Amino acid sequence: MAESEPPKKKKKKHNPFIDFLSYLGLRILVLFLHLFDVETILNFACFLGRLLWKYYHRGRKRALDNLHASYPEKSEQWIWQTGRRSFEHIAMLPVDMLFTPRLVKRDNWRDYSTFKTAERAKWLIKEGNGMLMVAAHYSNFEIMGYMLGLFGFNIYSIARPLDNKFISKYLYNVRQRAGQKIIDKKGAAALMNDIALTGSTLCFIADQDAGRKGIFVDFFGRKASTYKSIGLLAITNNIPIGVAYSRRVDNRFFFEIGVPRVILPEEWVDKDDPLEWLTAEYTKAIEKFVREDPSQYWWLHRRWKHRPKEEKNKSLVQP
Repeated sequence: MAESEPPKKKKKKHNPFIDFLSYLGLRILVLFLHLFDVETILNFACFLGRLLWKYYHRGRKRALDNLHASYPEKSEQWIWQTGRRSFEHIAMLPVDMLFTPRLVKRDNWRDYSTFKTAERAKWLIKEGNGMLMVAAHYSNFEIMGYMLGLFGFNIYSIARPLDNKFISKYLYNVRQRAGQKIIDKKGAAALMNDIALTGSTLCFIADQDAGRKGIFVDFFGRKASTYKSIGLLAITNNIPIGVAYSRRVDNRFFFEIGVPRVILPEEWVDKDDPLEWLTAEYTKAIEKFVREDPSQYWWLHRRWKHRPKEEKNKSLVQP
């Protein structure tokens, strides 16, 4: 028998007045935060991250479970230290987003970032023949789109709007201030192919669980459901994929930005299953840069939520 889908929860209706008050509260908080230097606020965010680790029991358990499964050889002390530090990085991201437009300009970007292994991707983007850039929930992944827009590259980023439309619009404006364009995830599928054909660069966060219909590829020794759309878009339009990361240096507002892997169309053309190979290849590249500093990855993420059919069937036949 086929498994029945659980009933979907009804979406909670938002009170526009409450949402607007929340938005006003955010704007007042931003004004207050800008009275201090960013390093001070980042240190306070680390403190909030440690509180989150202490009191968000469900998220902490998920992070610990994921770390135990991904690093079975590591000590319990290392697992807990890495998990707690991961929560600190999560808490620092909103600070980064709010301070980036205020601090990072075309004439001072070197004060806040350094680029590593990014030249090849830069010239491919400049050629204007189309490119996909994929990243992960790792450190300050938001600053990469901002920097590309700042340098005048024609880029689009796929993002999920927040339920609070006032806050969502405000954050979209913050992210687009330097030139990048944001596409709502809900309507992205209908637009992505047309945008790719114009020679623009499309940016994705590529490490979400894709549900039962995704492609299951290896990620830290376990199968993880991964979206088909990125690989299909690259194959259909014959355009390369760049795998990018942004890694924080200490607790500072300073980032190492790299594109350590560029996957060209000629690499997948002779594969038996180009889509599966391409999806596995960029996922492997993501794992590689995460392993360089696993404390900056979002381990509370439900990356391995869905399991492949063969794994379920195997568990059913075992005594």
